[in-house]
Amino acid sequence: MSQEIAVVGSPDFTTGFRLAGVRKFENVPDDEKGDALDDAVERVLTDEGVGIVVMHSDDLDHLSRGVRQDVETSVEPVVVTLGGGAGSGGLREQIKRAIGIDLMEEDES
Repeated sequence: MSQEIAVVGSPDFTTGFRLAGVRKFENVPDDEKGDALDDAVERVLTDEGVGIVVMHSDDLDHLSRGVRQDVETSVEPVVVTLGGGAGSGGLREQIKRAIGIDLMEEDES
């Protein structure tokens, strides 16, 4: 079974991904993130059809402690955060953590 990418965040954040063909998304307006973001993230984390979850790194601050821990330790689906900020790990490191190898490592030969 092939898995899909899911995007969670504000409508402004998810729109670009939707235009690029991402079909699974959870829109959570900025003024509702305190109440609705946890539920949206839990829905995509438990969806067996989702292999990658994309979120904006700033949205991690709106998650409850338990859901944030689930996001940070999830291997399947892997959660990728985009955007600036000191708390956001690089995409390369997140992929390496998820699959156990560095896909971008230079070949020494």
